[in-house]
Amino acid sequence: MDVYEKLEELQEKALHDDTIRKTLLKTREEKEPILAFCKRCQELGYEIYPMELINAGEEFYATMRRSTNGGGENSPKLSGEDDMYELFMTAIK
Repeated sequence: MDVYEKLEELQEKALHDDTIRKTLLKTREEKEPILAFCKRCQELGYEIYPMELINAGEEFYATMRRSTNGGGENSPKLSGEDDMYELFMTAIK
């Protein structure tokens, strides 16, 4: 299972279990939110690590850029679309 599948499955759980949702949302208050988020994910049985999360965001963003206006330098800057943590948090809010 890749990081996207793990996040998707975890998102579904969070949307149906208020305790999980609140636990994950609370990581936003931590000094190192991504580290706290990954730790909570691991406690819930999802092996998600900080670099894996960051790389997934960058890959997702790069794919989106390539698909707009021919990609590359002509593509518009998409603010925040490379942050899988924030995208996940927005989805479960």
